[in-house]
Amino acid sequence: MISAVMPTYARVDLSFVRGEGAYLFDADGQRYLDFATGIAVNALGHCHPHLVKAVREQAGKLWHTSNMYQIPGQEKLAQRLVDATFADSVFFANSGAEAVECALKMARKYQHDNGKPERFRVIAFSNAFHGRTMSTIAAGGQEKHLAGFAPNMEGFDHVPFGNLNAVRAAITNETGAILVEPIQGEGGIRPASPEFLKGLRQAADEFGLLLIFDEVQCGVGRTGKLFAHEWADVTPDIMSVAKGLGGGFPVGACLARESAAAALSAGSHGSTFGGNPMAMAAANAVLDVILAPGFLESVNKVAKELWTQLRDLAADHPVVIEEIRGSGLMIGIKCKIDSSDLRGKLLDARMLSVGAADNVIRILPPLIIENSHIDEAIHILGNVCAQIEEAS
Repeated sequence: MISAVMPTYARVDLSFVRGEGAYLFDADGQRYLDFATGIAVNALGHCHPHLVKAVREQAGKLWHTSNMYQIPGQEKLAQRLVDATFADSVFFANSGAEAVECALKMARKYQHDNGKPERFRVIAFSNAFHGRTMSTIAAGGQEKHLAGFAPNMEGFDHVPFGNLNAVRAAITNETGAILVEPIQGEGGIRPASPEFLKGLRQAADEFGLLLIFDEVQCGVGRTGKLFAHEWADVTPDIMSVAKGLGGGFPVGACLARESAAAALSAGSHGSTFGGNPMAMAAANAVLDVILAPGFLESVNKVAKELWTQLRDLAADHPVVIEEIRGSGLMIGIKCKIDSSDLRGKLLDARMLSVGAADNVIRILPPLIIENSHIDEAIHILGNVCAQIEEAS
């Protein structure tokens, strides 16, 4: 008999009753070091005092009205994002997939409004992940996500990630945009090189395409800058954001330059819950912390320490670990053994991590970790690696 909750997730037989900082606690009071953060969502850890205060205060005032009316929290958050990025305007949604969907609609409408409706196709990349809606699984192009949902949505051309020659070869008179993750998350923590991102910008400008960055997972301070593309000194035309923006509260955003954003006029796109007062209170509170002087510098400092210790760990355990890769606090451990074995043993040792493609374990700690949390994580990882080596 099917469960009351649809069986769409391969869940671990474990549940949590509360969280505090970098830790989660189960019903028996056992503490788990959370280096998964709900897949890069709990950017400020669990129950950050400033975030809790903001959400509690808003919950006592107003939860939802409608986008038929002005929502001051939206205007505040949008202006802050505009001031901090390349963008001129922001659309608020409830998730990363919705934010990518908005970006794709905007790209098509932009080309249509500029007299080129035939330019509806989007160049995307192998091993990408952009969400679970019909359009975003088509954009991701992975057979494991597409299986059973044919016919696939038309309009996406996939090329190897990091291959500029393949990108240029794929551009036709029907191409309207390029969609890329500056760091592939689900694809195995694979950063795009600065040269690749600059080459995409150059190709987009040369052929009149819109460049879309999906920073749902790598954005909002995760790499030590507000957004990952800043490391490459490249700006997109459109960017999708979610996960860490709400610190655990559902919120997504699509940021765009004026030339692209103007394509979505009144009635062309919308969301019932997008930009609701509760979500805006949460996201503004997250930005209060992340944009505070010195915060991103502290992220870079702890990230440097974590990278140093992880590289030392990899050198000590070459039977288990092949490579450490990523950026900032978005880290992949590529394994020589089955990564699910390592992840399972970490869970047994009460440390949470996340799986990914290419036999990689994702390490995605909250941005507020301290050296003591790093020491604890390395101690657990070292013990687990040693146990695996002894058993092999």
